[in-house]
Amino acid sequence: MISISDLHVYHGSAHALRGIDLAISEQRFTALIGPNGSGKSTLLGAMAGIVRAESGTVAVQTRDVSSYSRREFARLVSFLPQKMHIPAGLSVRELLVQGRFPWRNWLGGWSTSDEQAVHRAAELCQIEILLDRPLSSLSGGQAQRAWIAMTLAQDAEVILLDEPTTYLDVANQLGLLDLLSILRDAGRTVVAILHDLNQAARYADELVMMRDGLVVAQGQTPRIFNDRNIEKVFGIRSKMLTDAETGDVFCIPSSLSK
Repeated sequence: MISISDLHVYHGSAHALRGIDLAISEQRFTALIGPNGSGKSTLLGAMAGIVRAESGTVAVQTRDVSSYSRREFARLVSFLPQKMHIPAGLSVRELLVQGRFPWRNWLGGWSTSDEQAVHRAAELCQIEILLDRPLSSLSGGQAQRAWIAMTLAQDAEVILLDEPTTYLDVANQLGLLDLLSILRDAGRTVVAILHDLNQAARYADELVMMRDGLVVAQGQTPRIFNDRNIEKVFGIRSKMLTDAETGDVFCIPSSLSK
């Protein structure tokens, strides 16, 4: 679905991404994990077509991201960055309507399919009762769910999310990750930056582990989620345990590496 070849990105004189080669599998949930400053958001931004590469290529469905029109690309890829500007006076419903931009023509009005997409997104994110409230009146967690609903209303095949569990309590974090799994099962391709290692290991089909602008390990989660890779990426020692009921592997950090 997304292929990246020899990607180099600079932020000023700093080398943010260093020759990234990566393939994101279609209809899978891929988590990007790594310490702060490792290049995760830059890589996600390159996939979304908003980060300029010094060299290398980023392709979605074999086409370079720069070859798409804005509307055409938005029908294929939706992107929720880490920080969003809240326009003054905008209601939750009006925000979700913005997500329908790629599918509306200049002559046509609001269609039944548009209304259904907004209703479905609000229902999935459990914000139906918030639709008529101003965005500015919402708590951090409520606002985060509203932005995610706007992304879902876009109805794109690929969903890119930069730290989507920020501002959410644990119950809502798990609810969101369950939702992303449901979308994956329905045929979407999901790529998300996650900071909780055990949540990433539990939910993601594949992991991309990054440090210092490099991909240290990538592949199916059971194969690469281990103490050796965690130490390489995060500089910590950890104990790996297996949940007797589910068979999921999880880590317990024990100390910094020396």
